[in-house]
Amino acid sequence: MAPENKLDKSKMVVVEGSYAVAHAVKTCRPHVISAYPITPQTHIVEELSQFMADGEIPNCEYINVESEFSALSALVGSSATGARCYSATTSQGLGLMHEVLFNVSGMRLPVVMTIVNRAVSAPINIWNDQQDSISQRDTGWIQFYAEHIQEVSDMTAQAFKVSEDKDILMPSMTCMDGFILSHVYEPVVLLEQDLTDEFLPKYEPEYVLDPKRPLSFGAFADPHYYTEFRYMQEQAMQRALKKIEDVANEFYDVYGRYYGGLIDEYRTDDADIIIMAMGSVIGTIKDVIDKLRDRNVKVGLLKVRVFRPFPAEAIRNVIKDAKVVVVLDKNISLGLNEGALCTETKSILYNSDIRVPVVGYMIGHGGRDIKTDTIEKIVAEAEEVIKTGIRIENQFTDLKEELL
Repeated sequence: MAPENKLDKSKMVVVEGSYAVAHAVKTCRPHVISAYPITPQTHIVEELSQFMADGEIPNCEYINVESEFSALSALVGSSATGARCYSATTSQGLGLMHEVLFNVSGMRLPVVMTIVNRAVSAPINIWNDQQDSISQRDTGWIQFYAEHIQEVSDMTAQAFKVSEDKDILMPSMTCMDGFILSHVYEPVVLLEQDLTDEFLPKYEPEYVLDPKRPLSFGAFADPHYYTEFRYMQEQAMQRALKKIEDVANEFYDVYGRYYGGLIDEYRTDDADIIIMAMGSVIGTIKDVIDKLRDRNVKVGLLKVRVFRPFPAEAIRNVIKDAKVVVVLDKNISLGLNEGALCTETKSILYNSDIRVPVVGYMIGHGGRDIKTDTIEKIVAEAEEVIKTGIRIENQFTDLKEELL
């Protein structure tokens, strides 16, 4: 049973999503922040710059760089010297970081980076989908996906605590939907400095670049050694599964707020139809579920909060008794005609005894609105799957045939 969320409404302030994230980073007491502006991430690093100018982040270096590649490269060196490091990016900027993402993970540097999810070009689009971070899923970064501003604010401190654990030492992406969360104003409880100091311990790495104790980071590894490096990264990811759950519960103990660990559930106990999704669409789905439950439609929601490491066991436990699983993806694996969450979900069922039908919908690409009517239509189609079986395994939603 998930803990009851004790959100103290008396402490709420109305702020922009980007401000809430920047404030959360500030309370985590970073030592180095690297910044390169790109829409819709820019407001986060602007706010952090203002905090720096106002002297609100002590013992911190703020580095303006010439590209996103440089932004993350600067943190490679900084983190290797023992600094707590942070950056933020999106879309094409994240793509430009691709090479360095592997370096950070391979060197076991616990950098935390906010990804303000935005569609990737071409064609040029600055609105939201999750193709950017999903495309980096195999780079060795833990990936969190936030439902709302309060969650992405709180998940920032959680990400630092998970990544910096000596048994993990893997970098984290905290992903929030661009504009939908980054630019919206809504009431949130900002992270309190005293509570964050209690929750997040001082970063004291065991291995650092120090002339007095010479070490090599990211050294050459021939075939005799390379496989074991990858194996150790994967083992750390598997250990992170439990650590993420533990940290979510520790956060609740300190702050009284809980949004799930690896996953979260909504009205799934008796659900024949379970919808799976990540990010801000979760709120819309919950509204539709409440409406359909009033009509005696047994539908529930499985919110995937962590995509890497993939929470296979947790997902199987939730969907094992459902009659159909509907997966909504704000991304597509081109050439497979399927979203990544759908693919991963089907893969973890293949060698199990669970034979629930899984159907996928690619939805909300390039910021297209996801309306309640669309979710209701998807649920109606899922009811038909229960009756007659799968006719269309994967499909685009709200496709404008007249534009083809």
